[in-house]
Amino acid sequence: MTSFDPKFFREFKPTDEQIQRYLENAENDLSIAEKDTFLEVKFTYTYQALIKGGIALIAKKGGVRVRSVPGHHIQILSKMSEILNDPDIDAIGNAMRTKRNLDLYEGGTILSEKDVNEYAAFVSKTLARVHSAVTSSKRSM
Repeated sequence: MTSFDPKFFREFKPTDEQIQRYLENAENDLSIAEKDTFLEVKFTYTYQALIKGGIALIAKKGGVRVRSVPGHHIQILSKMSEILNDPDIDAIGNAMRTKRNLDLYEGGTILSEKDVNEYAAFVSKTLARVHSAVTSSKRSM
């Protein structure tokens, strides 16, 4: 059973409609990433899609809402990885988070087309798994 630190999460009883909106928001971001030609935009929206997918998954499977506090993206990736039993989500997600932070706080980073396309493919597969988990009828955990 996954435990949720109250520093990062609070109890939440989401409706199916709320969960669906979270998921649609994540999928919309991925769609933007797939259509845009600027690597920076593609990367940013791909990362956002992963985080938003995690928010949907955590709400559905954990019955908690993510609090916007320092470190919450790390927690989202960790819990998402745990719920889907996939350590790559934590590893690849944190690599993406680090690149995003370098871009925001350290004056930028160089993104290669190959890396961004690999991230987008990984996030697309992960969101498909999130979609399956979120649209299943049972809440587990």
